[in-house]
Amino acid sequence: MLNRYPLWKYLLILAVLVWGFIYALPNFYPADPAVQITGANSSSKITDAVTRQTIAALKNAGISVKREDKTEDSLLIRLKQSDQQQLAKSIIKNTLGDDYVVALNLAPTTPSWLTAIGASPMKLGLDLSGGVHFLLEVDTAKAVKTKMEIASAKIRTLLRKERLRYRTMADRQDGAYQLAFSDAETRDQAMAQIKKTFPDFIVEGVSNGGRFALSYRYSDAGIKEIQDYAVRQNLNTVRNRVNELGVSEPLVQRQGKTGIIVQLPGVQDTAEAKRILGKTANLEFRLQARPDASRTSSEAFDFRDPRRPPVMLERDIIITGDQVASAQSNFDTQTGQPQVNISLDGDGGAQMNRATRNNIGRAMGVLFVEQKPYTRTETRMENGQPVKVKVPGFIEEKHIISLATIQSALGNQFRITGLDSVAEASELALLLRAGSLAAPMYFAEERTIGPSLGAENIAMGITSTIIGLIMVVMFMTVVYRVSGILANIALACNLMLLTAVMSLVGATLTMPGIAGIVLTLGMAVDANVLIFSRIREEIKHGRPIQRAIHDGFDRAFVSIMDGNITTLLVGIILFAVGTGPVKGFAVTLSLGILTSMFTAIVITRAQMNLVYGGRNIKKLSI
Repeated sequence: MLNRYPLWKYLLILAVLVWGFIYALPNFYPADPAVQITGANSSSKITDAVTRQTIAALKNAGISVKREDKTEDSLLIRLKQSDQQQLAKSIIKNTLGDDYVVALNLAPTTPSWLTAIGASPMKLGLDLSGGVHFLLEVDTAKAVKTKMEIASAKIRTLLRKERLRYRTMADRQDGAYQLAFSDAETRDQAMAQIKKTFPDFIVEGVSNGGRFALSYRYSDAGIKEIQDYAVRQNLNTVRNRVNELGVSEPLVQRQGKTGIIVQLPGVQDTAEAKRILGKTANLEFRLQARPDASRTSSEAFDFRDPRRPPVMLERDIIITGDQVASAQSNFDTQTGQPQVNISLDGDGGAQMNRATRNNIGRAMGVLFVEQKPYTRTETRMENGQPVKVKVPGFIEEKHIISLATIQSALGNQFRITGLDSVAEASELALLLRAGSLAAPMYFAEERTIGPSLGAENIAMGITSTIIGLIMVVMFMTVVYRVSGILANIALACNLMLLTAVMSLVGATLTMPGIAGIVLTLGMAVDANVLIFSRIREEIKHGRPIQRAIHDGFDRAFVSIMDGNITTLLVGIILFAVGTGPVKGFAVTLSLGILTSMFTAIVITRAQMNLVYGGRNIKKLSI
C-alpha cells in the first residue's frame, strides 16, 4: 500500500526523537560561575583548613557562595553572581599565596542522571560562554643562560679530549664565560677548537691577572636565534599540553616577541590547565662526582627525600628532558612504586650510551629541575611618589629523584623511579611527553571573556534564530498550509537533533556556529519545498493524490541529495583548512545538513503517511 510505513519504522523514528530530546536537554541547565583552587604541585592537597580559610575570606568580603565542591586535590567554589568571579579570585589568591593555583571556571549543573548516560551540554566558545584568556611571557634570558651552561659543558669536554689543560674562572658581567691557561700557545689552540666547533660564539683572548685567558659567549645573532627558538618551542609545547588536557577548540598563538596567548573556551578545569601550562619541569642526567673532584667541576644537590644526605654531582650534563621522545607513567612490578618509562631520541640515546659505556660502576643521578613562579613586591617611583608593585619572578629548584649505579651501557630506553606519588609520575610523563619548555614562563595576564559579553552574544544569537524560525514557519504555513505545518514540525525536530548531536560529539558552539544553525534552518525547509513542489506538479499532471505523494518524495530525493552533498563537501573543506570561527561555522553547517536531510525526508514523510496514508483523499492541502 502506498504511503504507509511498517510499525517498526515509526518506532525507530520515535526512538531517535526521544534520544535527541534527552541529549539536547542538558543545554537547558546553565553553568554556575565558579573559582577553582588546586595545589601548586601535584602532591599538594586541599585540606579542611584551607577550605574554611577560603570561605571565611569570601564571606568577610561580602561574596555570596552558592556551594563548595571539595576533593583531595581541588576545591571548586560556586558563586551566586557571575560579576563577583574576578573579585573572589583576587581575594582567594591574596589569602592563600603562591602555594595554590586559583583560576576562574564554569561549573556544570547538569543532573546526575543525565551525566550518567553521557549527556552533557554543548561547549560554548569564548565569545558565548566566556572562558579564560592567558597571556604568558617567556623568560628568554633564562633560555640563553641555559644554552650557555650546556655549551660550556661541551667545551670543557672538548678541551679535555684535546688534552688542553685549563682552569675555570669567574664569569664576566656581560655573560661571557672565561677559561685560563698556562701559556699563550695552549690558549690559542683552545680558541681555535672552540671557534671551529661553535661558530655562533664570539671567542676572544683576554688578560686576567697576568694569566693567559679567553672568554666566549654567543654572538648577537646567536642570542636572537636562541630567544626566538625558546618562544617557538614554548608555543609548540603549550599546544601539546593543551591537547593532552583535552581542551576543546583552544586558541594558542604567539603575541609579540616573547608573549603567548592561550584561550580556553567553555567549561574547563582551568586551575589544572594554569598549573600545567606554565610549569617548567625538566630533567638533567649527571654522573656522581669522583671523591677528588674540584668544586669548579662538581656541585652538591639535595634529594627530594630530606632524610637522605646531599650528593656531589658533576656539573657536566649528559642529557636533558629536551631529548625525550616519549614518556609513560606506570608502576614498578617489583616494588609497586610509581615510575616513568622514558624513550630518548637518536642523539639523546647516543649521548646516554657513550656516557654510560665509559662509566660502568659509577652512579648516575637524575635531577628534577623546576622553575617555581613567585611574586615579590618592589617599591618604584611614579610621578615622584613611591608605589609598591608586584613583580613576577622564578625560583629554580633542583633535587635528586634517583641515584643508581650504572650496571651496563644504557640506550634509548630506561626508567625513572623515586617519585613521590602516582599523580607526580603522571604529571612528569605528561610534561616530558608534551615537550619541555625551553624557558620558564609567567602569567602576565589572566582574564575572562564574558559572562556579560557572552550573555549578550547568546541573546543576540537566540533572537536571530527565533526570528529566522518564525519567518520560515510563517512562510511554510501560508504557502503550503497543512503540509507546511508538518514541515515546520520536522524543522523543530531538526533543531533538537542538531543540538543533541553537537552536544554528544563535543562540538564547540560559537557565534559563527549560530550563523550556521540559522542557515541550516533555511536549508532544512529547502528540501521540503522541493518535495512539495514536485507533489504539486504530479497532481497537475492528473496523478492520484496517493501516487503524487509517493512519486513526489521519490523523484525529489535525487535533487535533494545532490544539493546537500555539494554543500556538505564545502563544509568539510572549510573544517579541514579553516581555523577558529571558520571551523565553528563548518561544524554546525555540516551536522545541520545531515540532520536536515533526515528530518525533511524521513520525519516529514512519516507525518504525511500518518495524516494521508491509506485514505481516499480527493484534495491535498499543499
